[in-house]
Amino acid sequence: MDPKTPAQQARAVARACRTASLATIMAGNPGHQPYASLVLVAFDHDAAPLLLISRLADHTKNILASDRVSLLCDGTVGLSEPLTGPRVSLLGMAEKTDEPRHRARYLARHPSAEMYAGFGDFAFYKIHVERAHIVAGFGKIHWLDDYLYAGDSAALAAAEADILQHMNTDHADAVQLYATKLLGKSGDGWSLCGIDAEGADLLRDGEVARLGFAKTIATAEEARVELVRLVKQARGS
Repeated sequence: MDPKTPAQQARAVARACRTASLATIMAGNPGHQPYASLVLVAFDHDAAPLLLISRLADHTKNILASDRVSLLCDGTVGLSEPLTGPRVSLLGMAEKTDEPRHRARYLARHPSAEMYAGFGDFAFYKIHVERAHIVAGFGKIHWLDDYLYAGDSAALAAAEADILQHMNTDHADAVQLYATKLLGKSGDGWSLCGIDAEGADLLRDGEVARLGFAKTIATAEEARVELVRLVKQARGS
């Protein structure tokens, strides 16, 4: 049995996704029809989704007319029976954001987006999640009003860039162990692209992997302690 709460499970599924299906309300003529599209997604420290989209795209035109959206995060990739796997639908409002942290978190997860992030027609958006729906397996279905992480992440967010640089520059061997020994991933060249209160995100050639923590953290020192514990676990596995 998964000891995590449904909200923790939902955040873990979402944060592990590199892409998602975005549903918007079609603007213009014919209007009011649902429109689904594929987007690259990142997540803020509270697990709110972050998007980088062009106003030339239909989904952005729809958002500018009606900010109500839904985002499907699919955790079933690679399963022979996808309907037995986890997926999360996030419902809320999309709002344009100029917050530097949002840009940094998104581009760390999607480095190739740097080439067009500065184009005049592109902008970052944050989805303010109001409700979530998780299907975690047969009979494990929940509507959630507490999807977002509610802990204080301010200190960790402020230290995130330094933590990532330190780990990727001075402890690349540890990051590689996280990927191969703890997450069962193959290949060399894994790096940390994000860290939050509940875990860290690893990246290699466009593949994202999620490393969960044993307990939540709130500071750079707590991050150091947990990352050291995990590398010891990896070396002993």
